[in-house]
Amino acid sequence: MKVGVDTFGCDHGRSGIGSYLHSFTANLPQVPDVEFELFGSEIDRYTYNSVREIPFKAVSVPDSLGAERFWHFFKLNKFVSSFGYDAVLYPAIERVLPLSFKIPGIAVVNSIISTTLREDRDWALHMQVKRGLAKAQKVIAPSQFVRKDLVRAGVNPDKIEVVHNGIDHRLFFPQMQIDAETVNIKPFAIKRPYFIYGSRLTGPDKKHVELIKAFMLFKQRTHLPHRLVLAGAEGAYSEEVHRTAFQSSAASDIFLTGFFPHESFPQLYAGADACIFPSVNEGVGLPILEAMATGIPVACSKAGALPEMGGPAAVYFDSNNIEEIAAAMEKIVTDSALREKMIADGIEWAKRFSWVNTVSMTIDIIKNIVNGRGK
Repeated sequence: MKVGVDTFGCDHGRSGIGSYLHSFTANLPQVPDVEFELFGSEIDRYTYNSVREIPFKAVSVPDSLGAERFWHFFKLNKFVSSFGYDAVLYPAIERVLPLSFKIPGIAVVNSIISTTLREDRDWALHMQVKRGLAKAQKVIAPSQFVRKDLVRAGVNPDKIEVVHNGIDHRLFFPQMQIDAETVNIKPFAIKRPYFIYGSRLTGPDKKHVELIKAFMLFKQRTHLPHRLVLAGAEGAYSEEVHRTAFQSSAASDIFLTGFFPHESFPQLYAGADACIFPSVNEGVGLPILEAMATGIPVACSKAGALPEMGGPAAVYFDSNNIEEIAAAMEKIVTDSALREKMIADGIEWAKRFSWVNTVSMTIDIIKNIVNGRGK
C-alpha cells in the first residue's frame, strides 16, 4: 500500500499544522506493507525528514496560497493517480484541499471549522472546506470537541474518526529541578520565577489581554516576584496585546518573546512555576499536555477541547473572569500540596498521549479505507 502525504499548506514547518506533520512523519514505523511518500514544494524536501528519510516528490508550484489552491483544485487528482498512491493524507485542510477525490482522501482537521467559516470571508476557503470535507473518504478529528463541531458544520458523523494528537516524550519529559535564577535559551535569558503561556498572538480568543490583566491583579495581591512570559509569534492581535502589556502596572514583569522554536519549549516549561493557558477556542490543546509532561502545573480555560485534553490534572477557570484566573495563579504558587499533586497527576495524565499511538491509529484508518472496510 502506497500512501501520499500532502505537505502543501503546512507553512514549511513553522506553524501548528507544520508541527503536526513533523511529529507525524518522525514517528512513522518502517513496516513492509505500507509505504509513505511526501509531496509538495521543493523547499520542503527535507523539512519533515529530520528523523528518517522519507521519499519526496517535488511539485513545481509557486509558493503562494492561490497557486497551491489552483493546483489542488485542478491538477492534484492527475498527480496522485500518476504516482500510484492508494490513499492520500491531507493535514492542512484550511489551506489546501481538493474538491473531489479520485484516490481515497483522508482529511485531518486540527482546528475549529465553524470559527474559520464564520470569521474568514475567503470564498475559496469556504468552498474547499465544505465540498472537500463532504467528498473526503474519512475525516480525522483530534478531539471529541472538534468532532462535534464538524457535525454541526454538516460533515457526516459516520466518516469522522477521533484520533488524539500525541506529544513528543523525547522532548517533553520531567526534568531535574532548576535552581538557577535565570533560564538561558539563546538569545533569551529569562529571570525566574515566571508563568508561561505559549500561543501565537492571533486574536481575542487567545485571551492574552485577559491574562495580562489577571497577572496584574495577581501581582497587586501577592507582591510575589513572578514574571509573565508570553511566547508566540506575532499575529493579527499583536498590537492590542503589546499595548495592554505596556500600559499594565506590571509591564516591567511581562516578557513577549516573539516566535519561539518548538524544540526550545521543554526548557522554557521546565523553568516555569506553571503554564497558564487561557485560550477559549482550542480544538487540540497540545501545549497543556506538553507542559504537564515536563513536570509543571497547568491552569487553563474550561472552554474548547482543553477540559477533554487536560482531564483531572489541570485547574480550570473562566477566561473572561479576571478574578478566577488570578486566583488560580495564586493558588498554584502558594499551595504547595496542591502544586505537588498537580505535577504528579499531570505527568501521569500526559503519558496517555503518544505520537506512536496517533500514527498507528491513523495507519489503521487508511488500511481500512484501502481494503474497503472504512467506507
